[in-house]
Amino acid sequence: MNGAESLVHTLLACGVDTCFANPGTSEMHFVAALDRIPGMRSVLGLFEGVVTGAADGYARMTGRPAACLLHCGPGLANGLANLHNARRARTPLIAIIGDQATYHRPLDAPLTADTEGWARPVSGFVRTATAAAEVGHCAAAAVQAAQTAPGQIASLILPADTAWDEGGVVAAPLPVPPPSLVDPGAVRHAARVLRRGEPAMLLLGGAALLATPLEDAARIAAASGARLIAQQQNARIARGRGRVAIGRVPYPLDQALAAFAGIRHLILVGATLPVSFFAYPGRPNRLAPPDCEIHVLARPEQDGPAALAALADELGAPAAPARAAAPPPAPVRDALTPESAAETILAHLPEDAVVIDEAGSFGRGIFAQSHRAAPHDWLQLTGGAIGDGLPMATGAAIGAPGRRVVSLQADGSAMYTIQALWTQARERLDVTTIVFANRRYAILLGELANVGANPGPRALGMMSLDDPDLDWVKLAGGMGVEAAAAADGAGLADLLAYAATRRGPFLIALSVP
Repeated sequence: MNGAESLVHTLLACGVDTCFANPGTSEMHFVAALDRIPGMRSVLGLFEGVVTGAADGYARMTGRPAACLLHCGPGLANGLANLHNARRARTPLIAIIGDQATYHRPLDAPLTADTEGWARPVSGFVRTATAAAEVGHCAAAAVQAAQTAPGQIASLILPADTAWDEGGVVAAPLPVPPPSLVDPGAVRHAARVLRRGEPAMLLLGGAALLATPLEDAARIAAASGARLIAQQQNARIARGRGRVAIGRVPYPLDQALAAFAGIRHLILVGATLPVSFFAYPGRPNRLAPPDCEIHVLARPEQDGPAALAALADELGAPAAPARAAAPPPAPVRDALTPESAAETILAHLPEDAVVIDEAGSFGRGIFAQSHRAAPHDWLQLTGGAIGDGLPMATGAAIGAPGRRVVSLQADGSAMYTIQALWTQARERLDVTTIVFANRRYAILLGELANVGANPGPRALGMMSLDDPDLDWVKLAGGMGVEAAAAADGAGLADLLAYAATRRGPFLIALSVP
């Protein structure tokens, strides 16, 4: 057994059965092992940013890691942006990075790079195998590290000779420690704070945003009068009718500051201290008021859902009261506005869908109304590195078969990783992509004003995506994805209805103002 074969056997033994890959020469023995050893689903991506983003979406839906296969240091570099997003989402992920053979590395061949150095900033675990006999043990340790709460990227660097040499050993799975429990003293302290009756807010993140812990949070809010809000960027939120309609910290700074205005106590549950997305000249960068006391009920690596349940019990909170049903969204067949597009998309959202949100400026308001739609899961771009939407939709569709994935996608961001459409077509994935084609980096036009810049024609030209226009129907068709264009609410509604009746990927190019 060579090292590559021991790697595949070990990954399978540890429950890792999906590999998103963009291989090169150094990884050929791993690819050959995938062919000889049954059980591993191998998904080809045409760019490493697709591979890493797909592994992120897959793990968010399954709760367990996929492997992604990258070609040497430069391949890792191509995938780093979406590894950054996965790190911010606290996604469990195994990055297998091929490298020069151990005896070839000192010769400084063209692909030689500081692979460990490039991996370290996005990884919680980095290890380079030095012999075939080590590969299996390194892989088991990587899987254990990736799944250790709250979830992290484990990078395993595989020099070519450690893959092709004989002497590989299959390693047994290592135990994954459960999330640590919250100190009961933290629960009692949070209860005392809430009993004071002063303006308080619970800021939720991570697993606290799944359906059951959100119900416990609603019990706490009803019993104490505290407000609930989710972090600005979140890996996954349970959403839709019948679920707690929690809001998110807004992106615009003035709105974010207003969300926290008057709060005297902020209780963090799986969340971090709220700060502005960017710094702006002369503006605050901490969102909580200066006189607000910060309390930590559960750190991200702790069991936030259990902490919420314990706090609800400590307060003697009854079952959450029945919530008034909000009117369901209805299609709007007139001219497109952000509000009418949101209504139409949400009205056609299938039951138990998975929504991928990289909608940018035009689609920013869709989330706020999504509590009125059919029950679904909402996945966001978490690290701010655009280009995660199409890959994340690809991985989520593989991780949640049988559920329709609806990808809300800004046009500028989509061009970073458009190759994901090809993988969706090849794997026949049930993904409906809605591209909001406003032909500009609209969010940056707002940021020019926010930072006090005074743009002229040359600067404004850097924000424009026209001359020539991007033809999304042709771009999707060239990747094997059926597509059609819409310019008003009626066209959007008709195409959404059509997409819901078919299997495989479909793209709607939505011309928006």
